[in-house]
Amino acid sequence: MNGLLIGRFQPFHLGHLAALQFAISKVDKLWLGLGSSNKPIEKNNPFSIEERKKMILSSIDDSIQNKIFIFPIPDLDNHVRWIQNIDTIVPDYEIIFSNDPMTEHLYSKRNVQVIAIPFLKRDQLSGTRLRDLIKSDQKWDDLVPEGTKLILENLDAKNRLKIL
Repeated sequence: MNGLLIGRFQPFHLGHLAALQFAISKVDKLWLGLGSSNKPIEKNNPFSIEERKKMILSSIDDSIQNKIFIFPIPDLDNHVRWIQNIDTIVPDYEIIFSNDPMTEHLYSKRNVQVIAIPFLKRDQLSGTRLRDLIKSDQKWDDLVPEGTKLILENLDAKNRLKIL
């Protein structure tokens, strides 16, 4: 059985890692959609598709890398069109992992099982909060997997976020 998990992963943090591990435990193969793939680099989307992909792949165990396939998912102005577009990008899937009420509603009408993802420390683990911590030179490195930490340091994320 195949599943789909979509996120922006700006940047990939421990909450995302927990969601990915939860999802992969329920399916044989996981399609991982990198949302907002068509957006330029800016304040809320500071990392490119390739940078986010590197963060993810460097942060997961080799044992599950062969079960995860990463796809760019562009934003569209309409939820129905967005879901239709996803179907042209990723292979067939029977499950979508999401906590978004609109996504749940639209997929349930298509007989696709929607499974909610348990949140891990949601008050601490959000991309917005993490970007703010990095930019303001506060402690952030314990909120991301080691692979993501190394990539963010190599990208000089602090200066990038300050500039944006």
